[in-house]
Amino acid sequence: MSFGNLQSSALVAAALVGSMLAAPADAVEMSREVADLYSSVSIYPPSASSMTVCYGFVCRRRHIFDLSTADRVALGKIMASGKASAAAERAAAQKAVVWFDRRLGPVLGTDKRVAKADIRHRDDAHNYDCWDTTRNVTSLLWIMQNWGMLKHHTVGNPHYRGNALALQTPHNTAVLRDKVTGTEWAVDMWTQAYLQPPAVMPVAQWVKED
Repeated sequence: MSFGNLQSSALVAAALVGSMLAAPADAVEMSREVADLYSSVSIYPPSASSMTVCYGFVCRRRHIFDLSTADRVALGKIMASGKASAAAERAAAQKAVVWFDRRLGPVLGTDKRVAKADIRHRDDAHNYDCWDTTRNVTSLLWIMQNWGMLKHHTVGNPHYRGNALALQTPHNTAVLRDKVTGTEWAVDMWTQAYLQPPAVMPVAQWVKED
């Protein structure tokens, strides 16, 4: 075989390896409920390494976040700390959401955000409402799942709560579903301020919270 053919074969092999590394490790079809999060505000769902970040209350403000190789490495290190058990993976997912908050805060101005913000705060430029955090956290979890970073969970459908008779205000959350037990876990960023870990609890408990 000539040197030219060897060089060509090496380039082809390198391209194949690169494509395998870039491909999602655990690609799954998005449920209708998750897809509706995006279609309801006319944005694209997350791709293999890009997502529309919603802020400004009900996604009135938007930012395309293209995750870099460095971002993927950083998230991989965080999620690797949670491989031992489902509980450890949920703790790692909390850290991943804090990473997201720190990564996007200075870019969007949401480093000034407060807990439980909504339109009544009159500061849409610096805050997320619960629809924004539900979309953003679901997108982050979905991307990590498709990168093969979730071992013990899959991305669940978003959940809603709200009971006017009990003075419980309407609220939404992103969800992780335990692969073994089927238990759904709320991953609620909205109730926490900037850089605070999202509230993680069984959805059955979350729907009863104030």
